[in-house]
Amino acid sequence: MRTLIKDVRVFDGERAIPRADVLIEDDRIAEWDGGRADAEIDGSGGTLLPGLLDAHTHVSDGMLAQALTFGVTTELDMFCLPSNLARQRRLAADRDDVADLRSSGVLATAPGGHPSQIMAAEAAGLSHLGDAVGPFDTIADAGEAAAFVEARLAEGADYLKIVIDDGSTAGLDLPVLSPGVVAALVEAGHAAGLMAVAHIATAREAAIALDAGVDALAHVFHDLGPEDPSVAELAARIVRQGVFVVSTLSYIEVINGGEGAAEVFEDERIASRLPEGSAGTARRDPGAVPVHPRGLANALGAARALHAAGAAVVAGTDANFLAPPHGVSMHRELALLTEAGLTCEEALAAATAVPARLFALHDRGRIAPGLRADLLLVDGDPTRDITATRALREVWRRGVRQSRA
Repeated sequence: MRTLIKDVRVFDGERAIPRADVLIEDDRIAEWDGGRADAEIDGSGGTLLPGLLDAHTHVSDGMLAQALTFGVTTELDMFCLPSNLARQRRLAADRDDVADLRSSGVLATAPGGHPSQIMAAEAAGLSHLGDAVGPFDTIADAGEAAAFVEARLAEGADYLKIVIDDGSTAGLDLPVLSPGVVAALVEAGHAAGLMAVAHIATAREAAIALDAGVDALAHVFHDLGPEDPSVAELAARIVRQGVFVVSTLSYIEVINGGEGAAEVFEDERIASRLPEGSAGTARRDPGAVPVHPRGLANALGAARALHAAGAAVVAGTDANFLAPPHGVSMHRELALLTEAGLTCEEALAAATAVPARLFALHDRGRIAPGLRADLLLVDGDPTRDITATRALREVWRRGVRQSRA
């Protein structure tokens, strides 16, 4: 099957091309050779983008489908229990009407540590999710690190997620991994060929992660005001160590009750695509969630400092079972990244080529011959108006054009 998208503006993951013809051949992007096409799509007035990658989610039934509805063609899950993960992997491998999936499997946290308190607080409301919630392995001692990592490899983990969060940003007092255990996990993960991604909330926790040699931070630290000189100092250290940061600004906004979390639902371009019974909402109870009361303003300031210092900031939403919702929240995340100082093109790259490169997904994230035909066509020009990503005209996954039904 050869589909030609004609006269379309292209953002190829790195730069904008004012006008081009793009050929989809079966599940790949191909060189346009001027030959016969089985179908032609008029791309005039629109922009063709690589499929969006959400670099921080938590997935269960129905969520990969909702993600794809909104142009997120790959989700990078950061905590998934084994039986649920096995089912979601099969779904992503066998079907083209859901987003693709990579995952850490079970995250590493202390007994009773984050996110145990969330699962306990919300267990009744999440009972319908079955094997997506429930007991999970924890780690208390550095001597357990190798066995913990081996268990993650058996689950098919693509990277290792390590939680360093005592809950203090929200007035909680949670058990937390010691720096020695964190370092042992990073060492064991690297020995097994796994990248180490650290969940942190504060600058102090980020420093512990950096001391341990992690590869990435799963949230922007958000306990310090933008004017605090420690923000720039930590950003500079992150750059020196070559660590990248997954933003999750939309998650912090939801917990803080920011108005923008609801705004994206009210945008008709989003509302018109919301399926009945959509997973997730714009609000959730913040009581058990370790996010600073001034988290969004602080996180925007930290993201701005990271970007100014030259750090790689990657778009991730922390979309989960409650809020923010899968797919929808990526369009809010992109807008928040521009509020943090990224240009529209830089924000788009943070959701396409940059995470694909950093997570070694070399077959996607850009529009180039030979890569997967994970694509979205939107009305308007998101390289000038980032909200144009919400005006989805078409979505393809592995070359399969998605139905709006």
